[in-house]
Amino acid sequence: MNAAPGITLSTSDGAVLSVSSQQDFHASLEPILSEQGWDVVKNHTLASSFSSLQDRTISIVICEDNLFPGTWREMLRQVFQMDDPPLLIVAARLADERLWAEALNLGAHDVLATPFDATEVIRIVGIAQQRWRNARALGSGKGKAMAVGATR
Repeated sequence: MNAAPGITLSTSDGAVLSVSSQQDFHASLEPILSEQGWDVVKNHTLASSFSSLQDRTISIVICEDNLFPGTWREMLRQVFQMDDPPLLIVAARLADERLWAEALNLGAHDVLATPFDATEVIRIVGIAQQRWRNARALGSGKGKAMAVGATR
C-alpha cells in the first residue's frame, strides 16, 4: 500500500462509503481509495447506505450531489443522527461556490469535483479521516462530533 505523504492508516479507521446511483462514479472513485489502503463500501441508494451506516464503522461518506430518489442533504441529516457520525463529502460535476458554501454551512466536510482528480480525492479524504479520528479521540458524542463536523 502506498499511502499519500502525511496520511497514516490504522486498522481502527472506518470504511469509506461511496454513494451514487452511477456505476462510473464508483468505478472511478474506488481504485483511488483502495490504492491508499481505504476500505470502500459502495451503495447505489440512500436506503442501502443507511443500512451500511448501521452495519459497520464508516468514517467518511462520499455522496453524489443528486441522488434519485434523495439528496446529499438527506444523507447529511442521517449522518447527524448517529452517535459516531462519519464525515460527509459531497461530490458533484458542478462543484461550484454555491454548492461548496451550502454544503459547508450545513455541516458537510467538503466538496469534490467530478470527474475525480486522484490527488484531490486523496488529500480531501485524508484530511477528513484525520478529523474523524480526532473527533473519536475526543469522545465523539453526538454533540462533539457535530460541532467538529460543522466547522472548517
